[in-house]
Amino acid sequence: MTGSMIGPDRLAVLRAATDGLQPPFAVVDLDAYDANADALVARAAPGTTIRLASKSVRSRPLAARALARPGFAGVLALTLPEALWLAADHADVVVGYPSTDTDAIAALAADPQLAERVTLMVDSVESLDVVEAAVGRAPAAPVKVCLDLDAALELLGGRVHLGPLRSPVRTPAQAVALARAVLARPWLHLDGLMAYEGQVAGMGDVIGNPLRQAAVRAMQRASSREIAQRRAAVVAAVSALAPLRFVNGGGTGSVEQTSAEPAVTEVAAGSGLYAPALFDSYRRFRARPAAYFVQPVVRRPSAGVATALGGGWVASGPPGADRQPTIAWPPGLRYNPLEGAGEAQTPLLGAAAAGLRLGDRVWFRHAKAGELCERVNQLHLVAGDELVGTAATYRGEGKAFL
Repeated sequence: MTGSMIGPDRLAVLRAATDGLQPPFAVVDLDAYDANADALVARAAPGTTIRLASKSVRSRPLAARALARPGFAGVLALTLPEALWLAADHADVVVGYPSTDTDAIAALAADPQLAERVTLMVDSVESLDVVEAAVGRAPAAPVKVCLDLDAALELLGGRVHLGPLRSPVRTPAQAVALARAVLARPWLHLDGLMAYEGQVAGMGDVIGNPLRQAAVRAMQRASSREIAQRRAAVVAAVSALAPLRFVNGGGTGSVEQTSAEPAVTEVAAGSGLYAPALFDSYRRFRARPAAYFVQPVVRRPSAGVATALGGGWVASGPPGADRQPTIAWPPGLRYNPLEGAGEAQTPLLGAAAAGLRLGDRVWFRHAKAGELCERVNQLHLVAGDELVGTAATYRGEGKAFL
């Protein structure tokens, strides 16, 4: 698939600025990155902050760049080891998924500063038991926890589940029961509540034929109404037991809807900073593509084929064409359907292929955001029309969390 969201003039500037680099390499357009950060804040309701989803950035310098802007506050980490690492620089880190890493949990509870800065995610009494087994009943500092509420839309008595398969906690009664279990353990502290409606925040609505698009939009409207009512009821019920420091919801694709809920205090977002290719399929907003990777042409198997080095940086999720990188430049290229984007080589077809020579560059956009950073040690940064430096990725700092 060929990208259609990037202005040719801006790509020409980026190409000129990076002409002296040897591919493969990755590029972040800081002008677009900053504009996307401002747009996320502008989309949020007044008083609602953006908690940075670190897995969608995976570069400490670029995460810090976003968090320095008004309207951003706190980090949503992917794993507990990552959260402990990031807590050296950030005072409010929530782990977005439950952890069974008992060594990391013990390290958290043994350090009062870490325990103050990091909040664990729990979605069951079993999650609490894992924490207790790791830290005992008298840790050096209480362990803060966040309740994870399932935000999927369920129909036909639960026989149809539309959304991520996450927490077993769905109802106010179930949330209250889990909150009581937390409060019954004085070595735990109930800190917040999270509910991620991925079927709204993480699903584009301009993919496929008009009938499918209409169906997706109808589902998302129904889901937004349902989770707003249920989340408010859960927050009210749990808050009657203990105050919640934060209520987190949504993502880049649902900032407006989620932040409009009075019960929500913050929205998690990060993908919207890089604006990967999957976000081209949203009608609700337009972000500026900010992250690219570049591969050289290394073969010419025939007059109509140009083969790029590697390129098979395929995104996670259900396998499909939309998980392959988008070809951003030159226009008029497409994948060979028998090979696609490959680990070692990527044959490219189309009218533009005939004009490519060995050493020419092909620009790609990853389908997702932070996964690009697992492939490179650094991101080359362009501001205006100049190459201004680099930002280390987690990989470049020797870290691989998941």
